[in-house]
Amino acid sequence: MKFNFKNTIKAFFFMAAVLAQVKCSSSSDPVENPPVDPPVVNPPVVVTNDVDFWLTKGNQSVLLAKQAGVLGFGTTANAYANIEVNAAQKYQTIDGFGYTLTGGSVDVINQLNPAKRTALLQELFGSGENAIGVSYIRISIGASDLNAAPFTYNDLAAGETDLNLDKFSLEKDKNLIAMLKEILAINPKILILGTPWSAPIWMKDGASFKGGKLKTEYYDVYAKYFVKYIQQMKAEGITIDAVTPQNEPLHDGNNPSMYMSAADQANFIKKSLGPAFKAANLNVKIIAYDHNCDNPNYPKAILADAEAFPFVDGSAFHLYAGDISALTNVYNSYPTKNVYFTEQWTSSDGSFDGDLKWHLRNVIIGSMRNYSKNALEWNVANNQNFGPNTDGGCTMCKGAITITSSDSFQRNVAYYIIAHASKFVPMGSTRIESNSGGSLQNVAFITPSGSKVLIVENDGAATETFNIKFNGKWLTTSLEAGSVGTYTWK
Repeated sequence: MKFNFKNTIKAFFFMAAVLAQVKCSSSSDPVENPPVDPPVVNPPVVVTNDVDFWLTKGNQSVLLAKQAGVLGFGTTANAYANIEVNAAQKYQTIDGFGYTLTGGSVDVINQLNPAKRTALLQELFGSGENAIGVSYIRISIGASDLNAAPFTYNDLAAGETDLNLDKFSLEKDKNLIAMLKEILAINPKILILGTPWSAPIWMKDGASFKGGKLKTEYYDVYAKYFVKYIQQMKAEGITIDAVTPQNEPLHDGNNPSMYMSAADQANFIKKSLGPAFKAANLNVKIIAYDHNCDNPNYPKAILADAEAFPFVDGSAFHLYAGDISALTNVYNSYPTKNVYFTEQWTSSDGSFDGDLKWHLRNVIIGSMRNYSKNALEWNVANNQNFGPNTDGGCTMCKGAITITSSDSFQRNVAYYIIAHASKFVPMGSTRIESNSGGSLQNVAFITPSGSKVLIVENDGAATETFNIKFNGKWLTTSLEAGSVGTYTWK
């Protein structure tokens, strides 16, 4: 074989080049697969929960339950309607939400065993996850029609009088007083409004607990009766924040009850009650009227009286007749005076879904949007027969709680009506602006700690999806027909 020197030299240089390339390459990376940068992967978008949402449905399948879904504010556009909350526009400050603690309520709550009784009081008046934080209560001065029997603190034999009130005594309300002390131990800041259903019979014409009028010659004595009541309650450790001169002064068919015209109430306030409070140095509000929204001219007549005006803090309303806008009517006429909503009952023959809608729309949202400083449902508790009550008193008034045995109770619709506000809107909160229209009735607040609260009731017949808009961002949520949602955020 003939040797080819030229081809050998070519092969030598080829092999040298290959070896040089291998030397320069990574031992783990083949030449034919050079390293490549890893693909860029964007981190997953994490949506944080900005808003807590508590829900009650009219069909009772959900009852004041915190929802587990994530509600985060963002800026992704959609076509849903907005409820826009504006914390810069402020309205009235809020005194609280609650009920009337009737004598009958005390009687039936006291039938619970000690552990269950304590648990119920803590749930109603305490704070925390399992409490609803009731912050305002109304009590009767003497008996209401939801006591077992009528009485006052100065009941005398026929024909007797007691001008110095020497026989005045709170003894018949000792159980109420004891429970108030327990409630104050749970919530020392709770506000208490006192309201009489009747003056002592001997001060009235007609000589009956039912109906009749306060005789003018006893105006000053009756004013002293209020003073003595407030002072003796204070001696028991119970501060009365406010009084109304008469419950439902135009309804004299209840037992007990007393008729008091607007002119009579103005005279009683300016001539007797106001001066008596001033003389006794009592810092207790006098709130006029305390009756239905169909007669705003009654409180306006009292406020139009130049002598009565300085003694009156404001006017109180119920809604068994008229429209809730009556509160704004009176407020606009006398904007330096407050308005209050102090009573609305739920009936034994009412439906949960119907009452939930009506009361949220009117008592909670309606009263607040019409400048009320509080919103109260009627009695806290009764038994399964809707008692006790006086002979002639309400036999269909359903309490927020029904006591069913010594170790059990039932929460009724009035419990949830109040809880959707009282649990989230403490005393000292301020109503702020929110637009309202269509089926989505709503009201918004800012609390003393800076939290925002929005209560929404779907008053329509179909599920509504909507945005809650705040500070240029929004979130999307929905409510079934007849449902109520309370939304809270920082």
